[in-house]
Amino acid sequence: MQFRIKELLQKGREAYQKREFKKAKVYFEEVLEVDNRSEETYFLMANIFHQEGEIGKAIKAFQKVIEINPAHTDASISLSVLYNDIGMYDDAKKYFQQANERVKSRPGQGTPEDSHINRKFSQKHFELAEVYLSYNRFDEALFEYNKASALDATNLEARQKIAKVYAKKGFVNKALDELKKLRNEHAEYLPARVALGVLYYGSGNVIEAQAEWEKVLTKDPHNSEAQMYLNLSKTASETTI
Repeated sequence: MQFRIKELLQKGREAYQKREFKKAKVYFEEVLEVDNRSEETYFLMANIFHQEGEIGKAIKAFQKVIEINPAHTDASISLSVLYNDIGMYDDAKKYFQQANERVKSRPGQGTPEDSHINRKFSQKHFELAEVYLSYNRFDEALFEYNKASALDATNLEARQKIAKVYAKKGFVNKALDELKKLRNEHAEYLPARVALGVLYYGSGNVIEAQAEWEKVLTKDPHNSEAQMYLNLSKTASETTI
């Protein structure tokens, strides 16, 4: 029986990682039919509910995690984010403080604004932004990406996604400014250059676009995305001659 639970949980994890949430929930529900104290299963189910926008179910599942394991920091952080998003600020503060106290009590941890807990919050906001973006809810996505970036300065993907949302909203110059700033501040972050090239190309600035992709390839000769865009742009130029 224990082997069967482990097998189901592993299959559920794999489906979850592939964002095959419907399939993952089937496996997780089977696990909970046998073991209703599996904190990992409840935690993953809660994350699925959150990403699918079922906030009430997500809150109940995260609360179940904490009922099973009161020291589960990630569940407390997730609850704090959810309660904050629905305007229940007292509850949000309570769960934030619980998580924060546990982080501070760990050996070697720092101040109340410890980077560990901020990164956790950042990731939750980023995940929520991804959901909003997938449904073309650009204003909500932009709000969440900005939260993610503010909480974790190392989350460069969030800054890139901010530019992407601006572009989708039609604010191309704003998107260009965001990507240029990201490129200049973090020259090693090549996805920003690739995205900047795409925006340049879409705006008709072919030479600037190719320059960005060529720069990427000097730093990473095996960057298939930059190579693909560069080849396509050159083929298109030759066709129009």
